[in-house]
Amino acid sequence: MIPSKPINLFEYETLAQKQLSQMAWDYYASGAWDEVTLKDNCAAFNRYRLYPRMLVDVSQRDLTTTILGQSLSAPILIAPMAFQCLANPAGEVATAKAAASLGVGMVLSTLATKSMAEVAIANPHTWFQLYIHRDRGLTRALVEYAYKCGATALCVTVDAPLLGKRERDTRNQFVLPPGMELANLSNLKDLDIPHRQGESGLFAYFAEQLDPGVTWKDLAWLRSLVPLPLVVKGILRSDNAVRALEVGVDAIIISNHGGRQLDGAIATIDAVAEIVAAIGDRATVLMDGGIRRGTDILKALALGAKAVLVGRPVLWGLAVAGETGVQHVIEILRDELSLAMALSGCAKLSEIDRSLVNLKVKS
Repeated sequence: MIPSKPINLFEYETLAQKQLSQMAWDYYASGAWDEVTLKDNCAAFNRYRLYPRMLVDVSQRDLTTTILGQSLSAPILIAPMAFQCLANPAGEVATAKAAASLGVGMVLSTLATKSMAEVAIANPHTWFQLYIHRDRGLTRALVEYAYKCGATALCVTVDAPLLGKRERDTRNQFVLPPGMELANLSNLKDLDIPHRQGESGLFAYFAEQLDPGVTWKDLAWLRSLVPLPLVVKGILRSDNAVRALEVGVDAIIISNHGGRQLDGAIATIDAVAEIVAAIGDRATVLMDGGIRRGTDILKALALGAKAVLVGRPVLWGLAVAGETGVQHVIEILRDELSLAMALSGCAKLSEIDRSLVNLKVKS
């Protein structure tokens, strides 16, 4: 049951803050350092203005699309987010069920608190997000485990050789509560988020376990391990996008890790047009960061992205009402996109093009 049912994602955020512990709220909501990029991811959408077409028959709208062979009811995927059991005991399983019920995409984090095996039962079309660890045997085992569980794509995060400094987590000395574990890692190696006096346990985990020496060669190695589509997440430059094509990547997610890595990095929506121009249709271009309205999705698609990934609002829905809350958050975005398409003169996604959007003219 959703208390005083929210009508938009901002209302979900307000309710979620009341539901979550301070440590969980700060972990989910915070960004790196001064949180400039965190804020700009949302604000940047307001720098773009829409140019609607008139007198188009929009009595029926078709939001369906296909991403890496998977049919989606709308151009929306749920971004990989760690530790979802902090929001609700059902965690990633509830999120996966909501995605499956609505026919949108789901990406599971390496650092999930429910396992790929559990999530794949709830949603058999789940992608697996990978952090490359120093222990390459463990990294291989993670990839093979995800493949065995039925993952439909491998999504490699490349923007976190070290963890960005999230001062709220440092202040809270972030650590998982007793009984909560890294579900994908617990059966492969006895790894957990350590307690570090005066420091975020997650910051310590990344410093100790993840490999800061990852290069393009490692993507080729990962591609050789399992016959899955390879997605690279964390690209912001067109030359990096072109390089990704050269190593055989199937899709690129334009992302700055939700403003949680390099503070001052470009807002993701500002990177879309340049990257799309550089690689054309040689790979699928997706983006995440700052999606809060259906018009945000419309702008991303008009700039050339094929779909978007949604992060924090899903967590707000999960915290407020579990699976039902996640489902409602996605429904809000889907319905807002459908209305925005109608008001822009687009009956289907293929009619959304670059002519619909431009940067606001400065006065």
